[in-house]
Amino acid sequence: MKPNKFSNFIIFWLGQSISQLGSGMTSFALIIWVYKQTNSAMSVSLMTFFLYLPYIAVSVFAGAFIDTHNKKRIMLWSDSIAAVCSLGVLALLLYGRLEIWHIYIVNGIIGFMNAFQSPAQAVAIGMIVPKEDYAKASGMRSFTDSLIMVVTPMMAGFISSFWGLRGVILVDLITFIFAFAVLLFFISIPEELEKIQESQKNVLYGLKDGLTFLTNHRGILYIIISMAMMNFFSRLTYENILSPMILARSGGNDTMLGAVNGILGVGGIIGGLIVTFKKLTKDNLKLIYFSAAFSFLFGDIFMGIGRSGLGWSIAAIAASLPIPFIGAGLNIIMYNTIPKQMQGRVFAVRNAVQYCTIPAGILLGGYLADYVFEPFMNSNHVLALCLQKIVGIGTGSGMAVMFLCTGISGFLTSALWYSNKDIKDLKGSIKCTPS
Repeated sequence: MKPNKFSNFIIFWLGQSISQLGSGMTSFALIIWVYKQTNSAMSVSLMTFFLYLPYIAVSVFAGAFIDTHNKKRIMLWSDSIAAVCSLGVLALLLYGRLEIWHIYIVNGIIGFMNAFQSPAQAVAIGMIVPKEDYAKASGMRSFTDSLIMVVTPMMAGFISSFWGLRGVILVDLITFIFAFAVLLFFISIPEELEKIQESQKNVLYGLKDGLTFLTNHRGILYIIISMAMMNFFSRLTYENILSPMILARSGGNDTMLGAVNGILGVGGIIGGLIVTFKKLTKDNLKLIYFSAAFSFLFGDIFMGIGRSGLGWSIAAIAASLPIPFIGAGLNIIMYNTIPKQMQGRVFAVRNAVQYCTIPAGILLGGYLADYVFEPFMNSNHVLALCLQKIVGIGTGSGMAVMFLCTGISGFLTSALWYSNKDIKDLKGSIKCTPS
């Protein structure tokens, strides 16, 4: 089997997807465990916060290491350390010593390793997948991401009902062994390691080189910044207040919440399948910004004005179905404009910039809901009374208004970035891969 054939990627994708499923089940089970210990939404938000904080901090320095070291080994070591963390959590749990701060530390270690694993994986995919199949590969990854989002709660809940949290972690470790073996024995990655001078071998080298590339290619830089803004709006609402809003407005209906979350995943699955099997427009900028504008305008706004399971389900489809198109357009542009020998540095800086808004969105979303929008919508302010005619009254109306705000802001942001001159200038360079 030649390493540059798409079949090589399929094996790689299968192994990584199964490992991702195991990790997702453990993450979901730990969220439930933490919430039961504290009854605090903030404690759950802090789990994500401590995962992303080291990821962002380390990403800016990880690029040179990735470009000058074997991608396969980086992924194997990163996955192994994550498995050791899961093993540590299991040991503490079995001995009755597991505490919440242990999980924060574990998430921090995993976030640290993800700063190396994620860009290494992205670069490896660019090396494995033939140029003409970038969109198909992106669609397949989006498909599995959404499918895992749907099945993770069900599988974690099923396993937990028999063997508890320890059973979920054991399954996670089994999926790690499978993915590790697949990557080690069956995946060939045609490496393009860059040789650098001794004077350049420092943590600032990758950061400087990645930033230099992006400042010299402002269209790419602006796309990354626009993605960071979209991530911020998403974390303000979907990652933070979707669940409490639906529970508040449905009378605490857990079944309805599960259905809406499931449909969010189904929308992503449908979008991923379309991207995988349908020939897409060659205008990748439209794929990104038209899809994002649609998701914000119809997904967020319909989620805000919805007052029933049907309304929220329609909103969930509108919000999630365009996401794989955004990912496909972004991946095609990145792989076709960034030279392979420096993709590690650029992807590492990209990750730091693109995801730096997530911790802020996670912490700010809960604060705005509890202390700004909910009290405001329960007041007699003229604007509040007007908004009540759109989103309704009662608990959850403030969070609904937040969805209206992110819907409008995200739509306008997408339209403005699409009209950016430097981003528009990319159209002439996307079709060819630099040497």
